[in-house]
Amino acid sequence: MVSMYVCGPTVYDYPHIGHGRFVLVFDILRRYLISQGYQVRYVSNITDVDDKILAKADAEGVAPAEITNRYEEIWWETMDKLRVLRPDSTPHATQYVEKMATFVAKLIEEDVAYQLNDGIYFDVSTVSDYGLLARQSLESLRAGARVDEDRGKRSPADFALWKFFPNSTNSYVTPLGIGRPGWHTECVVMARDILGECFDIHGGGLDLAFPHHENERAQAIADGAPFANYWIHNGFIVVGDEKMSKSLGNFVTLPELIGDGDPRSYRLLVLQSHYRSPLEVTKNTIGDATSALGRLDNFSRRYFDAIATSPELAADFETSSGAILDAFVEAMDNDLDTPKVMALLFSAIASANGGFDRGDLTSAIAEGSQIIRIIKALALDIEEDEAAIPPDVMEIFHMRLAARDSKDFATSDRLRDELASRGYVVEDKKGISTIRRS
Repeated sequence: MVSMYVCGPTVYDYPHIGHGRFVLVFDILRRYLISQGYQVRYVSNITDVDDKILAKADAEGVAPAEITNRYEEIWWETMDKLRVLRPDSTPHATQYVEKMATFVAKLIEEDVAYQLNDGIYFDVSTVSDYGLLARQSLESLRAGARVDEDRGKRSPADFALWKFFPNSTNSYVTPLGIGRPGWHTECVVMARDILGECFDIHGGGLDLAFPHHENERAQAIADGAPFANYWIHNGFIVVGDEKMSKSLGNFVTLPELIGDGDPRSYRLLVLQSHYRSPLEVTKNTIGDATSALGRLDNFSRRYFDAIATSPELAADFETSSGAILDAFVEAMDNDLDTPKVMALLFSAIASANGGFDRGDLTSAIAEGSQIIRIIKALALDIEEDEAAIPPDVMEIFHMRLAARDSKDFATSDRLRDELASRGYVVEDKKGISTIRRS
């Protein structure tokens, strides 16, 4: 069993293309592990307690729940279009406020947290390796902090566990006082509650590595828990040389990006870049990915057309391994080297197409069966029913085979022309007849 916790969205607005990248990266990892026989328990939270949510609710004159329900529904609709597998658990921050308050009280008892007038803060000096995920020492982080904003705290790096809002109608009444939990406390409480004190993988975008994930880790360690064994962070989306962000005015929503096109194009674009590298998303890069997706789909249709006429060959190779699958596993095991996987995939398609062109169905289907399994593992596949040749077309194809075998060439030619009028090409090579879409 592999346990994964991936930080989810704050539901106050449309998901943007940066959200799309992180969910696709971790969906690809999850699907790969499943394809290799692992059971995966996947948890991703919903942050529905946040100042941005309250500000939007105030601006629209509605209850905060109306905002969160609206945008969470849009989130899941968008994830479904991207073929992202739903999490096994989707804890909501509002469901965990009481447990968060209990956890913060425990940290106070353990003398790693302290109270000020505006809230309760975590003392980062109590964690000896604080700054590990930021790859900086605590002294370096202190030196780079904005001291003017941190008056009253023991250290400018200390962060809020609980914020006091005694006069707010959107506060929670707890033994800590009236207020709301700090953002960094949500995930550590939810992850440990669902996955236990130690789990395998904690993931999210690179912007979460510090301070969010560092602060989660610090709280768990201060409480004596090892927390996550592995931390995985995907790179930024960039527009030109800049990180994508709303403040820079280059924010693009995910529903806008996938629009009326094929959402698999964005998945393919994400696969073409290593998950830790910056990814540029433009009309040109999406257009190139769409063209590449067309090559995958054309091959898939050709493969399914071929096995419809030679099902016995398909059965021979349906579950067998081979050099293509071995190379796929080797690349994925090497820090999810998906660019290498995509290069492998298109090289293998060229080879298999060569086999089809030569009439060598045995080698073409042997390679094709591995290619299709990789395409499915990456969720780039078209449905087999969509790819398959309709039964009425196959009936004409078999009638044509019978006419050809009986040397009724006039009928054979007429049926070939009829298939061509329907958009199908019949090829006769080395005594083998195949049919494919033109």
